[in-house]
Amino acid sequence: MAQEFIVEADGGSRGNPGPAGYGAVVIDAVTGETLAETAEYVGIATNNVAEYKGLVAGLKAARDLDPEATVRVRMDSKLVVEQMSGRWKIKHPDMKPLAAEAAAVLPRAQVTYQWIPREKNKHADRLANEAMDAGKRGEQWSPSASTADLRAASHAAAEPAGPPGDAAAGAAKARAALAGATGRATGATSAGGTSTSASAGAVAADVRAAHSVAAGDSGTSAPSGTSGTSATSGTSATSGTSSASATSGTGTDTATPPVGWAAPADLGAPATFVLLRHGETPLTPEKRFSGSGGSDPSLSEAGREQAVRVAAALAARGTVQAVVSSPLLRCQETARTVAARLGLDVELEPGLRETDFGAWEGLTFAEARERYPDELTAWLASPNVAPPGGESFAEVTSRVSAARDRLQAAYAGRTVLLVTHVTPIKTLVRLALGAPPESLFRMELSAASLSAVAYYADGNASVRLLNDTGHLR
Repeated sequence: MAQEFIVEADGGSRGNPGPAGYGAVVIDAVTGETLAETAEYVGIATNNVAEYKGLVAGLKAARDLDPEATVRVRMDSKLVVEQMSGRWKIKHPDMKPLAAEAAAVLPRAQVTYQWIPREKNKHADRLANEAMDAGKRGEQWSPSASTADLRAASHAAAEPAGPPGDAAAGAAKARAALAGATGRATGATSAGGTSTSASAGAVAADVRAAHSVAAGDSGTSAPSGTSGTSATSGTSATSGTSSASATSGTGTDTATPPVGWAAPADLGAPATFVLLRHGETPLTPEKRFSGSGGSDPSLSEAGREQAVRVAAALAARGTVQAVVSSPLLRCQETARTVAARLGLDVELEPGLRETDFGAWEGLTFAEARERYPDELTAWLASPNVAPPGGESFAEVTSRVSAARDRLQAAYAGRTVLLVTHVTPIKTLVRLALGAPPESLFRMELSAASLSAVAYYADGNASVRLLNDTGHLR
């Protein structure tokens, strides 16, 4: 009877394109044993290329163990899962040969694909980060001591555990063997005493600080790169203990977990929002208030040309995995143009609509000042003041924040294009930077311009302001 394997694979790029690596693990679907691990630094590549290379490596590792096995591939890349399942077209030239290579490793009937959230793909993510870390040092990835223990445990668990066909006994022995390996890894970690924990904490702080500088200087945080969180968190992942209990030796620490800069470093693949302002409408060159309470204009000819150009620029990058749009017509038209070029669908998010400017809709700033001088002055002075019959910036911030949280959860570890408006984009950037509300009046966003915010699991975010599609070529 053929075996059943689970292959979990992941890939990342610190720059997208940038230094990239992949990781994959083969797991016995019955016992949960780790049967094989593989990882490799692949040089400069995009996130998607690294993910596909991880898939190929994982499938080959499964084939080497048993070419007749059925394989369930689990990945947090919606793009790879949907393309390999045949539901999405593969248009990018870098993806086609890799997808073909993956499809040729095992007969199609033996392989199925399943998307999983990033937090359930930590093993492969850790291996990918280890490979990138090794590449940074000019080395190739090699298995850690804890991995060797796990493999030894897997071999031990593979020995007969009772009468032939006694799957329950075999699984019990596998769990016991794996628990023993984990215990040995834990003992090795804790043997160094509190100095080990203190060193790990210092490394976490250094890694976090280094990442912050790199993300701000390189501008590569926009398309979702992965960073070396596993080098920091790998000890607790291997030992199965939290850093708090490893330090104190007890499980009685009930303090509120730290967040933000005080939290342990988590620099894995972020949820990255590439923020695209819609193309021009007839109102754009005249700088008229054009919110969600007005005429809902469509794109002008110039706006349609801008959408085509930005679609080409994003296709050349090959990093966008999903497209989400404001429901207003000008955004939908822009989003559909880009999505068609990328081979993706468009999801609508009402929270991304523009501010309702009420009585000022269609007016220029000068016209609004002439007709509503007191109201405009009050509006400029406070985010809590709304235009007559419209929305305040405080209300917009609440709406956009809720949409951000929904999308961040839905697209964890992935890169998604948000096609929206001036105020939502400025709001997302302002919140990511921790800037005050009045900063909204100090940002300028051209039509069809691009910016990006990457959100990390440790609560931090990094911002890349492009404001010109030419920067993406």
